[in-house]
Amino acid sequence: MNRQDIAIVILLVALLFGWMHYQNKANSRRMEEWRRQQAELAAAEPAALPGDTAISAPSGAGDAQAAQPESPSPDAGDVAAQPAEEPETDTPERFATLENGELKVAISTKGGAISSATLVGYRQTIAKDSGDIVFDYSGAKALALSGIPGFSANADFEIAAASPTNAVLTRTLPNGATLTRSFSLLPNYQIALEDTFLAGAGGAPAFTDNAFIGVGSLERQSRGNTSILAIDNLPAFESAKVNHWERKRELTKLFTGGSGGGCSGAPDAAQLPARIAKSFDEPQRWVALKTRFFTQALCGESAGYAVSAARATERGPLRVQTISASLRLPAASFRRDGATVLSYRLYIGPKKLSVLRKFAPKSGDIMEFGMSKWLCVILLPILNGLNAVFHNYGVAIIVLTIMVRLIFWPLTRKSNESMKRMGAIQPQLKAIQEKFKGDPQKLQQETMKLYRDNHVNPMSSCLPMLIQIPVFIALFVVLRSATELRFAPFLWIRDLSEPENLLAGLIPGAPALNILPFLMAGTMFLQSKLTPSMGDPAQQKMMMWMMPLMMFFMFYSMPSALLLYWTVSQFLAIVQLMRQRRAREAAAAVGPDGVIDGEAVTRQERRRRERENA
Repeated sequence: MNRQDIAIVILLVALLFGWMHYQNKANSRRMEEWRRQQAELAAAEPAALPGDTAISAPSGAGDAQAAQPESPSPDAGDVAAQPAEEPETDTPERFATLENGELKVAISTKGGAISSATLVGYRQTIAKDSGDIVFDYSGAKALALSGIPGFSANADFEIAAASPTNAVLTRTLPNGATLTRSFSLLPNYQIALEDTFLAGAGGAPAFTDNAFIGVGSLERQSRGNTSILAIDNLPAFESAKVNHWERKRELTKLFTGGSGGGCSGAPDAAQLPARIAKSFDEPQRWVALKTRFFTQALCGESAGYAVSAARATERGPLRVQTISASLRLPAASFRRDGATVLSYRLYIGPKKLSVLRKFAPKSGDIMEFGMSKWLCVILLPILNGLNAVFHNYGVAIIVLTIMVRLIFWPLTRKSNESMKRMGAIQPQLKAIQEKFKGDPQKLQQETMKLYRDNHVNPMSSCLPMLIQIPVFIALFVVLRSATELRFAPFLWIRDLSEPENLLAGLIPGAPALNILPFLMAGTMFLQSKLTPSMGDPAQQKMMMWMMPLMMFFMFYSMPSALLLYWTVSQFLAIVQLMRQRRAREAAAAVGPDGVIDGEAVTRQERRRRERENA
């Protein structure tokens, strides 16, 4: 780089550090104001989200941490106070178990709701004998009712009927009012619920305008790249789009009053509430909780929804540990006489696009493919189809990468040739720039003439690459989030959804060994070396070393599937570059008399050989 470029880089770095300092100061001021507001609200009794349980600090956490109140966000006053929960009784808890080969759920007589769900065929850990993954909802039962006196999360129900895929639970109040809950286990990880309220001789159930039905809760997993928590919701109007809470950091804003961590990362958890809750009056089609690979979503008529988040109780940066959500029951549908019937469907299962699409309107957006969604919904079924043929996702990724490379082979070939021609005329271009540096109009005319005489289009070298970028981004998103890759093995890789983690824990304090990042960096370096260069040779040489090193450190802990795709793609690019180089060498060896390596050939033969080497 010249002195001017170096000065610009230094200025940009200085501005960046100045902006970081300003952001940190601003965040500190916002946090102080938020803590002052929390201190003023500390004396007030916080409103709790229906179905939430208190989260206490662990023993030995320190007096300051243990004394921290669980107060809501400043605008959580719209979460109305709920009727008091019924006290626990001595009635033994019983369970009705439903199972259909995909899902196994346990419905408790305490609250008449789902206390646990088992995903059949999805094991807990990479160990094959670890058993199926189980979601425990004992803290906030799925499909539990709250805000209806007599039918709270602790109310005792009776199992009236049960079969492998259906169960009926009932509860009768002293005034004769009854609630019948009919559960049906459906295909595609769905559970249908029909609640029937009947008035008794002493009157109807005392419905409130602030009754909720719970989605359940999800806890952050500690396993590598799976430690992701997020909430999605779809408002109930025609042109509504799915809201992705974690993308906009709303979960963090619940705790901090709107301020985030800025450039300094997550805000300090000290003096923040242990749990926060907020409700919204906007009707919803559905609301969902999700991790990286699994989700649970509730669909049905609603008058609003509420969310709750609990942070990890240890000191340090703010980290959301548990999330839960509920739909507000539509008060207008309650009848004071006769029967009131409410219907809902609950999804508890993997984030698989083909299955999620069958649940509710726009529920496939839970996959959160972003702007590349239109390509992701094409590439993911192709990947699954290739796995059905080869019975290995590693082989499927390699074949899919080859397919993508073959589609773009002509474009990349054209781009490489254009870059080669651009590199060849660089001395002439610099001479023109030096000669006409004082006459911009003449400089442009001579430059365009040089391009025209040498059959060079400056845009042709970059346009093919721009066309490929959406495909590369879509593949990145698919391979990062595909549930199908969870615990999928390939050669020495035990889990394509995670780094290789070879020799993990063998040397205390040393990181695990990942081989693919080395292969990726090596192929990237070789590809850069073979690619025709343009511009300053010193800068090209610097970038040839810097880019592989930078990508090595950035992608060292990325899922193996991504690194496998990238490495294979670069290897194929190297093959293409070498074939084009041989074709150019063969063409250069042709003399004016039509002789190639001492052999006289026709013009058609020369062209045929050039095509074979292209």
